[in-house]
Amino acid sequence: MDEENGYSGSSSSNLETSKAERSVWLMKCPLVVAKSWQTHPPSQPLAKVVLSLDPLHPEEDPSAVQFTMEMAGSEAVNMPKTYSLNMFKDFVPMCVFSETSQGGKVAMEGKVEHKFDMKPHGENIEEYGKLCRERTNRSMIKNRQIQVIDNDRGVLMRPMPGMIGLVSSNSKDKKKTQPIKQSDTKRTRRDRGELEDIMFKLFERQPNWALKQLVQETDQPAQFLKEILNELCVYNKRGANQGTYELKPEYKKSVEDTNAE
Repeated sequence: MDEENGYSGSSSSNLETSKAERSVWLMKCPLVVAKSWQTHPPSQPLAKVVLSLDPLHPEEDPSAVQFTMEMAGSEAVNMPKTYSLNMFKDFVPMCVFSETSQGGKVAMEGKVEHKFDMKPHGENIEEYGKLCRERTNRSMIKNRQIQVIDNDRGVLMRPMPGMIGLVSSNSKDKKKTQPIKQSDTKRTRRDRGELEDIMFKLFERQPNWALKQLVQETDQPAQFLKEILNELCVYNKRGANQGTYELKPEYKKSVEDTNAE
């Protein structure tokens, strides 16, 4: 290591590795769960994980082992209490690190042994659907403010001297302003939870959407939309709806219940 750049001769003094071989689990959870845990008292347990074994299935069968998470407390209205944990073993090897707020000491907390996707249990799909619809309705409310300008005589609306792109109306060389194409504008990412609510609302309107249509409807970057679609939808590679996305069965049920209401 180069001492002139501020590094010590050994990296072991900068990285704590006493827990490097500890096995940890990596879990992807819904936004509503993450927000609930942020406000949860640190002295109380967050949830309980239940492991179910089916002795009638062979050990190599993935359905023989099932993980279920029961929330210790969920005060939010319509928030599901029970979640299924889908386990994945085929993933890129990863490690977990932590850093203290004071001193910036970095420690290795362990290696990721299992990766889980967390989704509402079958019996809680209706509650989760109601929660998604409530978030969708809240995201549709626009808080706009109107300011009335009195006695300004148009001063605030007049262009300032030296502004680029302004041409005198008497100029013989007046050029037409070229409209900005939608494809040339940079799209700004929405909040992930807000975008999911909008996606559910669109799939209530029609069951199948092409990526190009969703980009136009949401005004979001295509790559960001693909990330959301891979979580919520399945892609039709053949058939009458080839090249379109539709909701996964567990999410489609909540949308159908919405239409029934």
